Parts: sequence; structure tokens; C-alpha cells
Amino acid sequence: MGLLDKVKAQAATATATARDVAKDAAQKGQARLDSIQAKRVADALLHDLGAAVYAQRTGRGAEGSESDVERIVASLRAYEAEHGAVDLGVSDADREETGGATG
Repeated sequence: MGLLDKVKAQAATATATARDVAKDAAQKGQARLDSIQAKRVADALLHDLGAAVYAQRTGRGAEGSESDVERIVASLRAYEAEHGAVDLGVSDADREETGGATG
């Protein structure tokens, strides 16, 4: 095998390696982006649920607000079935500080 053939083989190997590294990085980046977008969906659902429950508890709930709560809870359950448990952002220490209340 001549020198030129060896250089060509090494270049082909380097190109394939670089392509594999770039493809892997792109897949990891896409997975991270998907994860962030899914978390935003869950955060929005939790916000809507909190707002609906707060409105109910303060006497400002609109007619049908109970069905809104049930719909949001169903959406959160579907989210958890696909993505795993929702991060509620509340630690045990937070619960102890507030006497069991979240927030």
C-alpha cells in the first residue's frame, strides 16, 4: 500500500469518526431539547392546575372549574406516563418549613 493510499484511508477513517461524533452530539442535543420542551409543558400544566385550585379555594372559580382541574390532572397523568414523574419542585425540607404546605 502506497503512502497516498494510507493517507486516503486515514482521512476516510477520520471523516467517519468526525461524522459519528457530530451525529452523536446532535442526537444528545435533540434529546436535551425534547426534555426541556416536555418540562415546559409540565410546568405550564402545574401552573394552570394551581391557578384553577386557588380560584376554587378562594371562591373565584368559574362554573366548570372542577372539570378543568380534572382535565389538567388527566393531562399531567398522561405526561407522567410518557415522560416519568413530574418534578414538583418541592423538597422535604420545604414541606417541613411550611408545615406541610407546598410553595
